[in-house]
Amino acid sequence: MFKNRRLVIATKHEKEKIIAPLLENALGVLCFVQEDFDTDELGTFTGEIERKLAPIATARQKCMMAMKLSNCDLGIASEGSFGAHPSIFFAPADDEFLIFIDAKNNLEIIARELSMETNFNGSEIANQAALLEFAELVKFPSHGLILRKSKTDNSTIIKGISEVNQLKEAFEKLIEDVDSIYAETDMRAMYNPSRMAVIELATKKLVDKINSFCPQCSTPGFGITTVKKGLKCSWCALPTNSTLSFIHSCEKCNFTKEELHPHKKTTEDPMYCNYCNP
Repeated sequence: MFKNRRLVIATKHEKEKIIAPLLENALGVLCFVQEDFDTDELGTFTGEIERKLAPIATARQKCMMAMKLSNCDLGIASEGSFGAHPSIFFAPADDEFLIFIDAKNNLEIIARELSMETNFNGSEIANQAALLEFAELVKFPSHGLILRKSKTDNSTIIKGISEVNQLKEAFEKLIEDVDSIYAETDMRAMYNPSRMAVIELATKKLVDKINSFCPQCSTPGFGITTVKKGLKCSWCALPTNSTLSFIHSCEKCNFTKEELHPHKKTTEDPMYCNYCNP
């Protein structure tokens, strides 16, 4: 279905270095980047351009725009969000979505990777010593930094800082007329190896999903769409929030299949029961 077809990767931040080899090896596609496509039009991490759509919708729009611009009917795009982990609130997380669109076959396949392996951080900085301490904490210089006058000031933003001298010069430039500046991690993929690693995991998930075919109609993309909770407590037999099974479904013919969680447990430990251990 995909062999020897051109596939556009909608990126300006060098994500093709991770995505292209995986897709080419697994699907036989010929990946390329549309050089004049500016993904920042749909939003920037630093806030100069607000992202108006949800991550999946943004990735979809990004992909469709690149496909149209390059006159290509096969495309892929990713969109990442950074903030508190949805269930471990004290920990930062990288939430990456990848979308694969085949306009020729009316096919859309999505993969997601939620990871705590991120250096996402920001801090008010008043002196060079504090700046260097923060830089070490967030894996600088292998991971880039961004400096600005304040967290909400978009007037002067210095991005892509990846050398110590460059960092010191940027700090001295911004601190001249303020008491402190704001330092943050540069979350653009080419300046953030940790994010690149998460995108790689998401791409591998996507490849697995593309290579998973619907048992009924043989369409690619047969994968988990719903996690069903309700594994019963071994003491009281009431349903817990633990995973009972996964629901796989086909977007083409709507065929569904339920599979028990791989751990094969039939009951849950009472420590995870809201009744036995409130």
